[in-house]
Amino acid sequence: MVGALDGAPFDAEEQLAALGQAVISTDPAGVIVYWNAAAEGLYGWSAREAVGRNIASLNVPEMTQDLAEDIMAALRAGVPWSGGFPVRRKDGTMFPALVTDAGIYRDGALVGIVGVSTNLGTAVRPLLERSTDAAMVMRSDAVITYASPAVRELFGWEDTALVGASITPLLHEEDRRALADFLERAVAEPGAHPPVELRVRRGEAWIWAEVALTNLLDDPLVRGVVCNMRVSPAQTAREEAEARAAQLQMALESRLVIEQAKGYLTARHGYPPEDAFDRLRSYARSRHLGIHEVSRQVLEGETDLLC
Repeated sequence: MVGALDGAPFDAEEQLAALGQAVISTDPAGVIVYWNAAAEGLYGWSAREAVGRNIASLNVPEMTQDLAEDIMAALRAGVPWSGGFPVRRKDGTMFPALVTDAGIYRDGALVGIVGVSTNLGTAVRPLLERSTDAAMVMRSDAVITYASPAVRELFGWEDTALVGASITPLLHEEDRRALADFLERAVAEPGAHPPVELRVRRGEAWIWAEVALTNLLDDPLVRGVVCNMRVSPAQTAREEAEARAAQLQMALESRLVIEQAKGYLTARHGYPPEDAFDRLRSYARSRHLGIHEVSRQVLEGETDLLC
């Protein structure tokens, strides 16, 4: 029989406090009956404010009310639940929590629910933010429970706004089915899965991204599917090629304008071509202008380099 030794130097309250994680207990209807000091620090509500209130109205945002009801239904049926879950602080801000809930039963009847939670972002940040990829943690239904700041740098997405939302709207309509199939395969088999290329939104455009999924649903630290996303190497190569082509085109156009200006000065003033170029260059330097700009001025009659 498991129990406590008589005369133990600490009680249950001290043990719960020592965990360093938020511990919250409710009755079967979700009314809070216990709220430890770590819960005060994590959610911002004092125990005096929290006890007696329904947990759904206290720290469960509207977007996850349906999921919270499903979790409660599972617990009433004797099934514990663990995973990422967007929650709300007292000040209204949201953050991803890693939550483990279990029922308390007496004579086979559910008499209470105890939950342990921590900030998922704090827990997985060292794991996910070492990579330059955009990293997200998703539930099996594609709802995002954590997003690294790199999502903003690579794709322009606000990481805090993604928590509690589905990744689906960020994908091109024609690629949403492909992600759903990929996620289904990943959920069915733990571990890393080879990446696929999908179109995702970046600003007002669609770009190709390389998406890799890793099933860490059984990992007590993550409890989700990690999605690593980067701009597709092929997309990057295309963008670099387009940039080089644009630079080359600008260089060719600039050279053409300069040659036309040299020809104009040769025909109008009789300068030899090399003298014409020297005059263009000297005029540009004396006025801190680019030689292309001076050539344009000559061709448009704004200057003839004689002044």
